[in-house]
Amino acid sequence: MLHDIRKQYVFSTLDEQNVLPNPFDQFDVWLQEVIESDQPEPTAMVVSSVDEKLQPHSRVVLLKQLTVKGFVFYTNYEAQKSRQIAQNNKVSVLFFWPGLERQVRITGTVKKLSETLSTAYFLSRPLESRIAAWASPQSQVIRSKDFLEKQVQYYQDKFGDTVPKPPHWGGFIVKPLTFEFWQGRPNRLHDRLLYSRENKDWKITRLAP
Repeated sequence: MLHDIRKQYVFSTLDEQNVLPNPFDQFDVWLQEVIESDQPEPTAMVVSSVDEKLQPHSRVVLLKQLTVKGFVFYTNYEAQKSRQIAQNNKVSVLFFWPGLERQVRITGTVKKLSETLSTAYFLSRPLESRIAAWASPQSQVIRSKDFLEKQVQYYQDKFGDTVPKPPHWGGFIVKPLTFEFWQGRPNRLHDRLLYSRENKDWKITRLAP
């Protein structure tokens, strides 16, 4: 039964005196540790946005770059999440790494990347992924899988090996306002450290589990 599932979290602890003062640096430490641990999809992140009725929507995307300004991912600008972001650029982001008994929650705002940066990344993608960006009308209702396969063949014939970036495709950058680092601990007494902006600095506070 679901209510019988139990797990004790014993991997590590999270203490104020041991974390880095800048949450971007602390996140990078954790990201490198999860990458080295060989956990599947270490860069997978849940991005949540809201629609015009304030209904939340969540989906998994892949982190493609971490900069001093924020977290970069790429998508179709005509997709559901992109339309929601255009109306309300406030989002939350969640990374969950069960192998290390950790999660990171981020709140912030989103803006589009420049065309130059989006094009540079697009051209670095595998050919099949570039074709798929043209072939899939993301989030729209389609008739069947066969429709997608025909779309793929159409754009393969049209572009060959030289596939330009679609005008409706590009990157977003999430600019964080808060970070919460969560480390699982025994008996549900988990460690939670919240970084929040205080002028140009980051304030660290501990939250009850």
